[in-house]
Amino acid sequence: MSIASQSAQVHAESTPVTVEMDPVEYTLRKRLPRKLPKRRNDVYVNMKTDFRAQLARCQKLLEGGGHREICIHGLGLAINRAINIALQLQASSQGVLQLAANTSTVELVDDLEPDDPDEAREPMTRTRNNSAIHIKVFYPDPQ
Repeated sequence: MSIASQSAQVHAESTPVTVEMDPVEYTLRKRLPRKLPKRRNDVYVNMKTDFRAQLARCQKLLEGGGHREICIHGLGLAINRAINIALQLQASSQGVLQLAANTSTVELVDDLEPDDPDEAREPMTRTRNNSAIHIKVFYPDPQ
């Protein structure tokens, strides 16, 4: 085998192969995102639960739960809601609570399952990125 044919073969193997898929022939199943470690003072905000219930849970953790800080996590569409909850908590405390926000990107995995199980198509997975926010709401240390 010549050097030119070896390099062509290696190059062909190293390039990613893109598979053309017809979205009509597959059903998209979104997997749940990987969760951060769950602590008692972590609150994962979503769009399905009522806003007032999530706000009340955060207030209960800060006031009655004995926590000096909580961490509010929001992913994707729930980022605005997480920010809103943190700002509502700060406003209701007359500015006593402080906020520290961090953003990140979370890799999510989706499953693509063929609609017709009789066909020879195999299920596929697809990865995508989504934005996330982590807001630390805390009482500052007395000076």
